[in-house]
Parts: sequence; structure tokens; C-alpha cells
Amino acid sequence: MKKLASHTVSDTVEKIRLSDYLPGIFAAIPSKKGIKKAIIKGHVKVNGKIGITADFITGGEHIELFEEKPQSVNSQFKLSLEVVYEDEHLAIINKPAGIVVSGNKKRAVENALESNLVSSKAVDRLPRPEPAHRLDHPTSGALLIGKTRSSITALNKLFENRKIEKIYHAITIGKMKKSGTIDSSIKTKKALTSYKVLLSIESEKYSGLNLVELKPSTGRRHQLRIHVSSIGNPILGDKEYGEEGKISRGSGLYLHASSLNFSHPFEEKVVNVSIELPPKFQKIFPKEETN
Repeated sequence: MKKLASHTVSDTVEKIRLSDYLPGIFAAIPSKKGIKKAIIKGHVKVNGKIGITADFITGGEHIELFEEKPQSVNSQFKLSLEVVYEDEHLAIINKPAGIVVSGNKKRAVENALESNLVSSKAVDRLPRPEPAHRLDHPTSGALLIGKTRSSITALNKLFENRKIEKIYHAITIGKMKKSGTIDSSIKTKKALTSYKVLLSIESEKYSGLNLVELKPSTGRRHQLRIHVSSIGNPILGDKEYGEEGKISRGSGLYLHASSLNFSHPFEEKVVNVSIELPPKFQKIFPKEETN
């Protein structure tokens, strides 16, 4: 692995965990989330040995940050992705439903990015493009990708400061109020979602179906699925949070990340991308009805 940076800890530092000490130390990865990920992947060495998040820093340690190894040919996943926006710094792709964004599995969107995107010419380009956030395995839609180290850092800050507006569309079950805000914590952490019902149709099996626009103000895991389920309107096809006896099987989850809106971190422009609802949505709510 190529060494990106090194740091020697002051002898006067008070005892602190490695994962708590490093955020802000290395310019390449300033965020706590990014540093934790780098430690877990084995990209941080303390006194020549691979560090772990639970290691304690007591003073005088020599810490090194290494670049991720380039993706091997065998780990690449052949998948044609719809690229809806791309420049030297970042890209937005339309993630297919049913495929994980990243992880240990070869069949992951991350492993298909290199063959679908144009390589950046920037000096700090990444060995391979990286997702800047996550979408659940069954969720489709807009996924933001960083192509350089500086873009990953900048996009992480935009997400942390809630400067990226995300809009989702879902089909929910049951009678539903026309609009509202769901303000309920998820695992003790504040979570906020606003929603608006765009269309509703009768359904004897599901007691009605709704095409709903969802705007999360926070980014908790499974937030949208948990929130709409908590008010009695689970997302169609949700096997985890759905209502027993009303879980559609065979068409997957009806949740789609339909748009991203943010100020470009390196260019003086606003990036505003929308992705059309998948065909399975349009079978229930035809396109002409949603316009």
C-alpha cells in the first residue's frame, strides 16, 4: 500500500482511543466516519503495526495512513450502470434494486463503478471511485460517488452538515394523511422525515395504496422504512417492517431515491439530479397520472 501521510503523537497527549484521536489529523480523511472506516480496513498503522479502533494512544506513537489497494481484476463486477451525472470530481449513478452498495461481496455496486465511470485526471484521484453514502440493498435510485480523495472528504462534510437534499418516492399501504412530519427517534438518535401523498388508489388487499414523496432531514439506517411503518403505512414489499399478511413478494421493495440536490463542492454550480420512477412503480401509478 502507498503511504499517504504520517503523524507523530505529542508526548503530552492524554490517553485516548485511536478512533477518537485521529479525526482532523490527516487532511485526506478528516471525518470520524472516514477514519473509522480506514482503521477497520487496515489502512492505519501505529508504530508499524496495523491499528484497531480500540487501541489507546498515550503519547509518542508514530501513526501512518495508507492508500487503499487498487481493485484487482478478479474483484471487479460486470454490471452496466446508468450514469446520470459525472465530472472530474464526482458522479451520480442510478443504483439498481437488489444489489448492495459495498461490502465483502463481489456482487456490489462499488465493484462495478470503475468500468462504468471515466477515470478522473485529478492528482488526488482515488484508485477506484467510492460511494459517498449508502442505499439499502432493496432500494433503487440516486447514489452519489466520489472520484477523488478531496471529493469524498467534501461530500462527507455536506452530508454531515445536512447540505444535500435527498428526495425519495415510495408506495405505502393503507389510508394515509395527505402530508405530515414524523419525528421519532431511531435507536435513541433523533430522526425526522416529512412526507406528502401524491396519489392514492383503492386496493382491497392492501386497504389502499399511496404514492408518497419522502424527505428525510436525518440519515438513520432504515429511517424511511421505520418511520412510515410507525404511522401504520409500511412500504409495499417491505419484508422487515411490513404488516403481516400484507407483504408483497416477488417485486421487491417499493422505495426509490429519486433526486439529489446540492451545491457542487468544487464548481460554482448546483447539482440537481432526478431519476424517473422504476417501471414497477409505473405499473401501479402510470406515468401520465404522476405528471
